[in-house]
Amino acid sequence: MKTIKEIVIVGGGTAGWMSAAAFAKFAHKADIAITLIESEQIGTVGVGEATIPQIAKFNAMLGIDEDAFVKATQATFKLGIEFADWGQIGERYFHPFGVHGFDLEGIDFHQYWTKMKALGEEHALQDYSLNALAAYAGKFMRPKPEHGAVLNRIAYAFHFDATLYAAFLRAHAEAKGVQRIEGVVATVGLDAENGFIDAVTLADGRTVSGDLFIDCTGFRSLLMSDALGIGYEDWSHYLPVDRAVAAATESTETPLPYTRATARGAGWQWKIPLQHRTGNGYVYSSRFLEPEQAELDFRAALNGALLGEPKHLRFVTGRRQKFWHKNCVALGLSAGFMEPLESTSIHLIQSGISKLIALFPDKTLPTVEQDEYNRLLTDDYLHIRDFLILHYKATRRDDTPFWDYVRTMEVPETLQRKMELLRASGRFFKYDAELFDVTSWMAVAVGQGLAPIGFNPMVEGLSDSNIRQSLENMRNLLNKSVAAMPSQEAFIARFCKADPAQVKTGGADGRTN
Repeated sequence: MKTIKEIVIVGGGTAGWMSAAAFAKFAHKADIAITLIESEQIGTVGVGEATIPQIAKFNAMLGIDEDAFVKATQATFKLGIEFADWGQIGERYFHPFGVHGFDLEGIDFHQYWTKMKALGEEHALQDYSLNALAAYAGKFMRPKPEHGAVLNRIAYAFHFDATLYAAFLRAHAEAKGVQRIEGVVATVGLDAENGFIDAVTLADGRTVSGDLFIDCTGFRSLLMSDALGIGYEDWSHYLPVDRAVAAATESTETPLPYTRATARGAGWQWKIPLQHRTGNGYVYSSRFLEPEQAELDFRAALNGALLGEPKHLRFVTGRRQKFWHKNCVALGLSAGFMEPLESTSIHLIQSGISKLIALFPDKTLPTVEQDEYNRLLTDDYLHIRDFLILHYKATRRDDTPFWDYVRTMEVPETLQRKMELLRASGRFFKYDAELFDVTSWMAVAVGQGLAPIGFNPMVEGLSDSNIRQSLENMRNLLNKSVAAMPSQEAFIARFCKADPAQVKTGGADGRTN
């Protein structure tokens, strides 16, 4: 009698259909009915369609064939992100997935690299990244056991059309028994005694009841915010970008296997190559730039003809004060928004889903499980927030009021500690299940001029000549491995080329919910 039997997901888009597909994977064995309510009248919003490697695990968990997914979503592969003009105008660096180099004698590779850099070695940190080298060479291949230890170190994610991904997951979820209801939610009914959500009523009068409700209604947060009154924690002091202008363009070059983020006067502009088009957007702060000028700047930086008029989006970076309250869980934009600089929006949906499955309740909805869920998701958001702030705080730019502000702003004490430790001696420790590891933090810090000034004294256990030779061997091995890889273009053509005639091009503004 205590078992949850009805899950109602309000809202579609990426968040809604990821939730539906994931719960369908497990719920059918427990005889749980899953209903998703969405309306074609309500579009999805967001600012990106790039991902991080965890998305491959999500698709695999669902039993999705990766080649079929790539074809259906017009996807390309992503090996990392190139950042241009972030430290100073004219500088570029690469934040790769995977790792830098090989650890020696149990000591992190970057400690040896830091020492050699102090002795005058000129090789950049990204010269020791298989992902960075492959990305700039336009190469890609999946890791397989027969490829050997080096090529198996490659890590990858995807660029895809988020609208097509939602449609792909919808078909998958409906095949697993998820019921979709077309309609607009007009009211949310609450139990007079305990304040739980009883049911939602649609504009045409239909009522949909449930035991557990998932709020995927976007920034409005119809259930968690409007109905249950859970507030929002605003982080715009640290992450002041709050607007975006976005549009798709025709492809003008062979898609490269990485995202490009180029700093602009009041924010930054993304470029995301798909098989059938290129996604573009300028994320900026309305405190420092008017929308009209932002669109002019955005258009001036585009390559390729526009496939539609640019769309303007508004958002506030931050998080819901609770992600799970009573019998409602917020996912996607209803839960919070982290600007798309490191492609974490879809990951946070995935993280919320996986934690809810791990803490899945019965009808009594004990608060201990809700408290743990809220604690874990809060940690996820805080860790990502601090890493995003690092990109702005570590700049040396002072050429515009925006960059001068972020360069001089106060940052959270948690970030300040990490920056000081990293700067002093290149030391880094992950907190709890923190998403970004030492590879990511070193890539951004070094790339933007916050390289360590010291190193772990333990590296003195190897002579300078031994370290120098080891690093040279690493570079040679990595370059030889990249030379053996096929181009991304050839790889896609062989395994997962989409048929443009079968694609209904959606999400032309680069949307993702």
